[in-house]
Amino acid sequence: MVNMLAEQPWLSSVLLASLGVILVFGWMQTGRKVVLAAGIGCLLLIPVAFAVASFWVTDSEQIRASIYRTADAVARNDFDAAVEIFQPAQKARIAAAKADLTRFHFDEARVNKLRSIDFVQGSVPPEAEVDLSVTVVVSDQRGQVRGMRVLRRVILKFRKSADGAWQVYDYNHLPIVGAPDGFSPSTSNPSML
Repeated sequence: MVNMLAEQPWLSSVLLASLGVILVFGWMQTGRKVVLAAGIGCLLLIPVAFAVASFWVTDSEQIRASIYRTADAVARNDFDAAVEIFQPAQKARIAAAKADLTRFHFDEARVNKLRSIDFVQGSVPPEAEVDLSVTVVVSDQRGQVRGMRVLRRVILKFRKSADGAWQVYDYNHLPIVGAPDGFSPSTSNPSML
């Protein structure tokens, strides 16, 4: 129900409009003013559904926004901004990710598909695992590879901080199909595969 209200205002609006029309039709059949008032009330709730959706930011929306903001930073080759997605305490992860990124010059970086956002039930603090596919167009810093299009699967593990921000504490990137390759981080957790 929370997702329908906060993330799918069109669906909520269709349901409210249908109920409103049915109730107005019921009033035309019965003449009862209570039924008319309920129908008009449902129709008046449609803009409220859009207002609620625009102000209510769910955890999934926060995670999605963070991922797209990071992809944009990578596309601009702004690696300091790209590693802001990590928890500050993850200094080794930040250094490894930054070293991984600085080996390349990115002409393009985009999220193809967010395959899943799975929240870990009962975790304190809240955690989520995100599986997505990305496309990058890269050149290596030595100039041996230019404009190579690469499709990768990325697995991110998020943890919600005390201030409510979702930050990555572990990650891995792999070929779209198959096991880790020579470009996958060697520090990755094998249990993530």
